[in-house]
Amino acid sequence: MRFSFWTGNAHPWSEILDGCSHAEATGWDGIWIADHFLPFMGEDMGDMHEAWSILAGVAAAVPRVRVGPLVTGNTYRNPAVLAKIATTVDHISGGRCVLGIGSGWQENEHIAYGIEYGTVGSRLDMLEEALQVIRSLLHNERTSLSGEYYDISNAPLQPKPVQETMPILVGGGGEKRTLPMTAKFADEWNVWATPEIMQHKNNVLDGWCNDIGRDPSEIQRSAVALLLPGMTEEQVDAMGEFMVGRPKVLGTPEQMIDTIGQYADSGTDEFIVPDFTLGPLEQRKTSMDMFINEVAPSFR
Repeated sequence: MRFSFWTGNAHPWSEILDGCSHAEATGWDGIWIADHFLPFMGEDMGDMHEAWSILAGVAAAVPRVRVGPLVTGNTYRNPAVLAKIATTVDHISGGRCVLGIGSGWQENEHIAYGIEYGTVGSRLDMLEEALQVIRSLLHNERTSLSGEYYDISNAPLQPKPVQETMPILVGGGGEKRTLPMTAKFADEWNVWATPEIMQHKNNVLDGWCNDIGRDPSEIQRSAVALLLPGMTEEQVDAMGEFMVGRPKVLGTPEQMIDTIGQYADSGTDEFIVPDFTLGPLEQRKTSMDMFINEVAPSFR
């Protein structure tokens, strides 16, 4: 199993770079960052760096690890331009970029920046067209598509990524639209999930792959959960609404090993730890070190 670190967008660049460099130096496998322009809790004011700019900086400054967005909001960028951005980051990194994408969901960003929000259905329709555009650009010399949302005319993508196949990762757990799109277009898939939900969603995704004649093993699966070292369920419950319904890995290293074992048994290929609950930078590093040194080795 791979283990990756999700850095927050709100930290100063120097702190983002420090945390990501520490993750690389201590044996983590990947760096992820959310694609948001505004905070999603409480007030809409607050620092929030643009994701692909951060990824380009991390790609240049941090060696070895994979880098990618978790995930790009499709509504924010034309998919052909997004393919160009991601390919450039792949070149900067020497072939370590993952193009993560989802339908987009954060309404306050759309309102503030004048981006059409539409409906859940229209955003999913847009995502499906965008995936067709991106996959074609990555693999074909020219791409044309005249769709409801995108009109691409004989478009090249040059240079192609450094990787023979730059992975497309689809984020989201919708069983009627997102997982069928994942089966058709994606190389990787990500979702916030408990081990039980991960097992169920993996079974659904396998079913969609079988329906279209695709080998389910071609799609790597990753899960996200909050890391809460040393905490009990009661302490977590007392932390408030932010924790409600979110998957968590908590307690002692032994308890964490048990939980990660359940993720491994569910078919999870990569476990991603966001820094949301890990505190200030030095405390964050201590928790990261504990996890990567005391928990992760049981699954490598």
